Order: sequence, then C-alpha cells, then structure tokens
Amino acid sequence: QVQLVESGGGLVQAGGSLRLSCAASGRTISSYAMGWFRQAPGKEREFVAVISWSGGSTYYADSVKGRFTISRDNAKNTVYLQMNSLKPEDTAVYYCAADPSGNYYYPQSYDYWGQGTQVTVSS
Repeated sequence: QVQLVESGGGLVQAGGSLRLSCAASGRTISSYAMGWFRQAPGKEREFVAVISWSGGSTYYADSVKGRFTISRDNAKNTVYLQMNSLKPEDTAVYYCAADPSGNYYYPQSYDYWGQGTQVTVSS
C-alpha cells in the first residue's frame, strides 16, 4: 500500500505562485507514474498533470500548460506541482494519485490517492 500526503496549498492572489508537494510512504513510488488532479466545488475531479516513473515524460491539461510544472524526486519519494501565474479558476482541492493502470487522464485509472490540499486564488 502507498500512502500519499499533499501539502503546500493555501490562499494566494491571482498571478501568484504555489508549490504543492505529495509525499509518499509505505512503498517507493519510483516505479509509478504519478498524477495531479483537482476538484472545484460542484465539479468533477479533473486531470491536471502526470509524470512518468522516470520523470522523462510529462503531460498537462490545456488549462494549465505553460503555467504548471510537475516534477518528482524519487530519492525523496515525493512529487511536486509548481503552479505559477495562478488564476481564480485554479481554485480547487488538489489531489495527487499514483499508479495509473489505464489512461492517465481518468481518475478511475489510479489506485492510490491523497487526501487533498486546498488552493484558493483570489482575484
């Protein structure tokens, strides 16, 4: 089993930056692809970014491309999401997830989830 704990969320003004972390325990995540998702009130959970096990491949939702960067440090068993130029529409609970067994775009493909961290962007 893998336990995931997100941190780094908070309140930021539009145009600001935050860096989210996802720390894993219980098992190394070095062989897992890792994803970030977000869920705003009243909306479905949506894909944000994914990174391959080696970090060599990354993919982003169009809405965050060019503003967000996903990275990982396998030695620290941690995945990061650097979020720049934040917009009010980025406000959501952000979740990290591990080990997609299917299409990385869909939440149901992932076996492990964190509890989420709130990101609020004020205008």
